[in-house]
Amino acid sequence: MIDAAPRMALAAERELEALVGVSSPSGDLEGAEACVALATAFLPTEAQVERVDCSTPGHARDLVGCLRGSGERRLLLLGHLDTVVSHDAHRPVERQGDRLIGSGAVDMKGGVALSLALMRELATRPELYAEVVILLVNDEEWRTAPFGHSERFAGFDACLCFEAGQRTEAGEEAVIVKRKAAATLRVHAHGRAAHSGSAPEMGRSALLALAAVAQLVASRSDPAGPDRLTAVPTILRSGDAFNVVPPAGELLCDLRADRLEAFAPVFDAIPAEHDEVRLEPHMVRAWPGMDSRAATAGVLAAASESLGRPIVAHERGGASDASHIATGGIEVTIDGLGPRGGGAHTPQEWVSAESLRTRAEVTLAVTAALLGA
Repeated sequence: MIDAAPRMALAAERELEALVGVSSPSGDLEGAEACVALATAFLPTEAQVERVDCSTPGHARDLVGCLRGSGERRLLLLGHLDTVVSHDAHRPVERQGDRLIGSGAVDMKGGVALSLALMRELATRPELYAEVVILLVNDEEWRTAPFGHSERFAGFDACLCFEAGQRTEAGEEAVIVKRKAAATLRVHAHGRAAHSGSAPEMGRSALLALAAVAQLVASRSDPAGPDRLTAVPTILRSGDAFNVVPPAGELLCDLRADRLEAFAPVFDAIPAEHDEVRLEPHMVRAWPGMDSRAATAGVLAAASESLGRPIVAHERGGASDASHIATGGIEVTIDGLGPRGGGAHTPQEWVSAESLRTRAEVTLAVTAALLGA
């Protein structure tokens, strides 16, 4: 199967350019529908196509493509089509040396392109599997609702997720089999307005209260502790006029840890009020962690042998839908199969063109190990 890597890489580069050419920030219906149309066109003709409800209400429906074969195993390929980049900041693909620069290139339209190329290769080998399904969602980048697809695929034998790939410091190919849990903490503050020049003492500043909460949250960060908890305030909004004590505001904090339970002490530490400003904390997003090291060790050993070079199990702090799938019933979940790159969520986001081939080789080796090819 590994011999198919150059063909997959060539097609993936072209399809990456097409997918990145569409601006598809999370929640934008027109952009999502355009990306779904492209992905549908890139699926093998043998695939049965279905649109299913997105986990997030109001978003475009997600895409499911299914191949059925005469084998025994069932495999899920997972990715997302939405990005964090606004329409105004969108960049189509521009090539600079080995770098394919463009919005969403590494997170994760490059990975989507590889997964679609893998679907086409598997369409020619139906004897290897009972079912191969690709699931492409439209709300991964800013989902606060529960993930809606775990139950449907809980009985599958394995899941491959195509978030960005990486190498170890020694230059070995790596895949992601461990991720931290992630949560977003939102705190609303309700104070009292007053003229900031003539009567500031009459006001109660939501801004100052939230600043105090931000310091409190940050003080709970313990990356060297047993749960490797990080608690990072990221957004503070308060005030509408320069000469008014701000009566309201909100604070957002990013929480990461090995266990979801590690976030509870941070939440519980926030007081009900600060200096007569009422505080309302909410967990608006909570994603589980993932640890499939034990379940995938044999697969990676077999894939490394067939590839002729190591495929190393690695860890990453960023959240991924692979975590939902892993905790939802598919123990053999392997993430980070996409191309290598960098600059995710920035105007400089890029994918290495060369890595489209090497990561296709990794993907094919892992797939062969899973399916016994």
